Amino acid sequence: MPRPCRDRIVSGPPGCVVYKPAGVPARTLEWVRLALDEFETIRLLDYQGLDQEEVARMMGVSRPTVTRIYARARQKIAQALTEGKAISIEGVPYTITGPMQTLPAYGMGRGRGRHGWRGGRGPGM
Repeated sequence: MPRPCRDRIVSGPPGCVVYKPAGVPARTLEWVRLALDEFETIRLLDYQGLDQEEVARMMGVSRPTVTRIYARARQKIAQALTEGKAISIEGVPYTITGPMQTLPAYGMGRGRGRHGWRGGRGPGM
């Protein structure tokens, strides 16, 4: 049995939790689910330009774990861009640092169903 996943430390929720190709109805798209820790890793490494050691320290995980998270995130984003899929950013166990913000319920571990936001269902399902 694998070890339980440690909580990741993230600075806050993303500004948007869904990205999709323009002009295509969401209900017709396939979806790629990007975990919140994967989003945070992309943000810290690519957007802020930090190195993996710093990111590992900030997120409370090991450097090899950051490498694995980053590889998964890049593969998912590449798949979405190449195949024209929508991206949904969803939660994993996390701890928020910095100023507390009101978290949108739909962005943290919940998905968007065909009839609105509800827990346990992914986007477009």
